[in-house]
Amino acid sequence: MSNAERISTPGKADEAEITLGILNAVHQNERITQRSVAQELGIALGLANAYLKRCAKKGLIKVSQAPANRYAYYLTPQGFAEKSRLTAEYLSDSFRFFRSARSQCTEALHFASQRGWTRIALYGTSELAEVASLCEATNVEIVAIVDPHYGHASFAQFPVVPSIKGAGTIDALLLTTLADPQAAYDLLVQSFPAQRVLVPALLRISESTS
Repeated sequence: MSNAERISTPGKADEAEITLGILNAVHQNERITQRSVAQELGIALGLANAYLKRCAKKGLIKVSQAPANRYAYYLTPQGFAEKSRLTAEYLSDSFRFFRSARSQCTEALHFASQRGWTRIALYGTSELAEVASLCEATNVEIVAIVDPHYGHASFAQFPVVPSIKGAGTIDALLLTTLADPQAAYDLLVQSFPAQRVLVPALLRISESTS
């Protein structure tokens, strides 16, 4: 998203993107301020205020008084559901998706290469996994795709295994599921080092949940 301020009357696509940005910001940090949201999303302060109020009115976030005349914001169950829906909608733009996915997966593999992580497994069979399979980095090899729910032996010419253990010795995982990636990430880091889970930014993952 551009850091330049948006116009005061965003179009439908911008509205969805701003709402998703608001929900992500609240998910990551309940102590956000209207000003920090405006800076993070690159929108005017008044627009950030208006969207926070709109999300609260729709029941997507809950607002409570905090010390020093500040407010705390929380995602409601409805807000979590809307965040997932908007993320899926955002990813459905095929051209933007492919361009962003290829760039971000390549960047993730280069990140792995710089740290000497040579054996990488993808986590999740999806269009994102297909894009990742086309990406390369020096001395990095994609060895398998981990997917507990996929019923076939291979995907995108890679073996598919139902568990991380089935992938053998690996140095890192690249998250490639599009089916509720936040839930997949939260579950994944319970059994695998979070610092070795590579997450494309387009998945809009909140790495620290409230």
